[in-house]
Amino acid sequence: MAVLPRAVTPLRWDGRRLHALDQTRLPHEEAWLELTGAADTAAAIRRLAVRGAPNIGIAAAYGLAMEVAARPGLGALEDGADELRGARPTAVNLAWAVERVRAAALRASVATMAAAARAEAQRIQAEEDAASDAIGRHGAGVLAGARRVLTHCNAGALACGGRGTALAVVLALAERDPDVSVLVCETRPLLQGARLTAWELSRVGLPHALLVDGAAAGLMRAGEVDAVVVGCDRVAANGDVANKVGTYAHALAARAAGIPFVVAGPTSTIDPAVTDGDGIVVEERGPEEVAAWGGTAVAPEGTAVRNPAFDITPAGLVTALVTERGVAAPPTPASVAALLAG
Repeated sequence: MAVLPRAVTPLRWDGRRLHALDQTRLPHEEAWLELTGAADTAAAIRRLAVRGAPNIGIAAAYGLAMEVAARPGLGALEDGADELRGARPTAVNLAWAVERVRAAALRASVATMAAAARAEAQRIQAEEDAASDAIGRHGAGVLAGARRVLTHCNAGALACGGRGTALAVVLALAERDPDVSVLVCETRPLLQGARLTAWELSRVGLPHALLVDGAAAGLMRAGEVDAVVVGCDRVAANGDVANKVGTYAHALAARAAGIPFVVAGPTSTIDPAVTDGDGIVVEERGPEEVAAWGGTAVAPEGTAVRNPAFDITPAGLVTALVTERGVAAPPTPASVAALLAG
């Protein structure tokens, strides 16, 4: 198979403004937002117009750079950093990228602060693009021979640099074996698999089929899945993984079926300050995402709702953690630390 293209570049920097593909409008409309500073970038991240751990880090980096360009000085830098850090709590890339831009600005003079912040944001985006290519290569090696690959949520170009993380692995695998196909879990409650992953795979021409989340375990048991590969929003020092809610169930099913469960993400997603998954803050989002869809109620009025956006998969269920620096197989405190040491 020829080299598969990147489905889309969802963040475009024009030198002054950040243009972001509004992912809440996909797959029916490709609408672009023009972001100008910390406040509107944080708002876009909160409402999931910009999403995916690496990409919210990239967007936040540019958001802080634009804030400093508009109001050079320590006050704008700190206010913007605080606003962006608070946009979403689980993905470590957000705070990581903001801190990198903040540190770069602090090392500069007031006159050169904006240029330093902008250069650091561009550096972060370039690094994440390069990381995607390396993750794809490493992951395809781990999953060599797998042809029917199941994935959850969206960990492609819409969520990450380059061609993504989990989807970069799938695309690299498909370039080696033309018989590769993808099973796409719909990913309730916001259907990132149905709306976004299926859209990306259609654009690159890779065979795929959509299924409800609850069907995955049965297909694994029936021998219809060769491997599971997902992205990640935060990885603890011991290898525990926070990812889109539903990931833990897929990991349990993969273990029961005796098939590989692989997590793909850049080392920027590893948080060495968090010992294990119990220390990861899991974002709980509003009840309307579960109790209604498309403006139509799907539950009786007043129904109590729990809406954790993520769950924690213990490292013991993960076959391999694939990063741009190599693979931790299995992920342990020592193997994760080795990745960070680089």
